[in-house]
Amino acid sequence: MTEALIPDVVRMDCPSRPILEHVTSRWGTLVLIVLLERSYRFSELRRRVGGVSEKMLAQTLQTLERDGFVLRDAKPVIPPRVDYSLTPVGEEVARQVRSLAFWVESKVPAVLEARTTYDARG
Repeated sequence: MTEALIPDVVRMDCPSRPILEHVTSRWGTLVLIVLLERSYRFSELRRRVGGVSEKMLAQTLQTLERDGFVLRDAKPVIPPRVDYSLTPVGEEVARQVRSLAFWVESKVPAVLEARTTYDARG
């Protein structure tokens, strides 16, 4: 494989960069983590992902669907029913970002202590 074809996320033109941005954005990460639990309807997902606006959730789901991480299943019933779930590759990336989120949660005390120390140096 030539050097030019090797993915390198720090390179400005690397195609992995926008994908990384999608899965590590605030809402992308949270949506992926929540969808690991089960499939959700839009309104359920909005309630479960605290603080996300309807517009941001719709944009995030559309982006993750376009990237192949989320499956949108519209059922032809009245009233219309749309469920969102993870694709196999979506489950894979969701597990990765959940791992990172759990690590961050475990480090909150150390980070808060570092901030206090930093701020005290003023």
